Formats: sequence, C-alpha cells, structure tokens
Amino acid sequence: MDRKVLIVEDDENILRLEKDYLEANGFTVTTATNGNDGLELATGGGFDLILLDIMLPGVDGLEICKTVRANSNVPVLLVSAKRDDIDKIKGLGFGADDYIVKPFSPSELVARVIAHINRYERLTAAPQEVAHTLEIGTLKIDKDARRVFVNGTEITFTNKEFDLLTCLAENPDRIFSKEELFEKIWQYDSMGETSTVTVHVNRIRDKLFAADSSFEYVNTVWGKGYRFYK
Repeated sequence: MDRKVLIVEDDENILRLEKDYLEANGFTVTTATNGNDGLELATGGGFDLILLDIMLPGVDGLEICKTVRANSNVPVLLVSAKRDDIDKIKGLGFGADDYIVKPFSPSELVARVIAHINRYERLTAAPQEVAHTLEIGTLKIDKDARRVFVNGTEITFTNKEFDLLTCLAENPDRIFSKEELFEKIWQYDSMGETSTVTVHVNRIRDKLFAADSSFEYVNTVWGKGYRFYK
C-alpha cells in the first residue's frame, strides 16, 4: 500500500533526515519548507499523515494544523524545538494527534508515523458486511433465522445438522476431517466419536436429495473427510 506523508519543515537538515527515513520505510514523501506552501499542500488532501514543524516562515504549524483539522481527520504529528508545554497544549487543542520534540530519534519518528496511520486506517475502514444469508445454487441458508430452503421450499434440520451444513457451505472446497468437524460443531475432542459426523452428514444429504435430486454439493473425500463443492 502506497502511504503518503507530507513534511512541512524549514530546517533542511531535519527535513532531509525525516524524508530519508520515511522513504526507507516505504513511504512516499512530499515536502514544503515554509508555512504558505505547506498550508496549500495540506489542505489539498491526499496524504495519510502530515508532519508539521511548529515554527515556520509564513503560516505557522499550529495554524496549519487548525485549518487542516477543520476539514479533515488525517493524522497530524507536530514537531518542535521547544520543550514548553504551552505549544504542546495548543497543538493538541487544535487537533494534533501527537507531538515530538527535537532532537528526536528517527526510528521513534517512523514508529509514531506508522502507529498513527495504522490507527487512522482502522478507525476509517469500512465495516465488513457480514453475510447473513448463503445462497448456492438452489440452496439458501438463512443464518439469522436458522432456516434452510431448497428451491424455495423449507427443509427442517436439527441444530447440529444446520451448524454442520453451514460450516461446510461457508468454506467451499475446503476438506474437513471428521475429527475437525466434530470438534468444531460439538466443541469438544472427538475421542473416536467421528461416526456421529458421518450420521449427521448422511442425514443432511438425504434431506437435500429429497428436496432436489440433483443436489450433490456435500462430497465425501475418501480417506480425508468432507467438503462442500461449490
């Protein structure tokens, strides 16, 4: 993944150090050496993190931070030669995510950048949709209601039969041994009770076949176990 960082820093030696270390860790880095250019770039968007010196010619870092935060939640990391708490308090009050004082360890800087970007990506990631219904061919499994339909007709399954069918259908082409299925569905060690799995698989097959004689999704893989062939 191409992660983009904007560095706004007027000290060319520090700027070069920050840029080199970030690029060495796979980041794409854009730089500005004054507040006016930095503000224009920062408000233009497209960055995964903004690294801001506080004392800048033109617009200072605190003002850039305040402006950025009014329009974006992109992580902002402030850098300053001052150790006064007042700058830190102001920066955090303007919405900065973190603060680092010069001189600093380049490796610490990189670690903080990575941590803040990772956190931001987790917070902004679109939630994964959970599939509540499985539909394969003529088969429909409603996981919420725990109901199974074939060609629109409901088929009655016991709880374990339902769980076993759902487990296989959610993992098409994966071969499960009888021991794996017993431990997964019954949730304790098989202790040689694999015949229970065989009985339940046979019942599932009989019910599905009775509803649709062409249904051949639940396969036996001889010597290995069972799989759902999609």
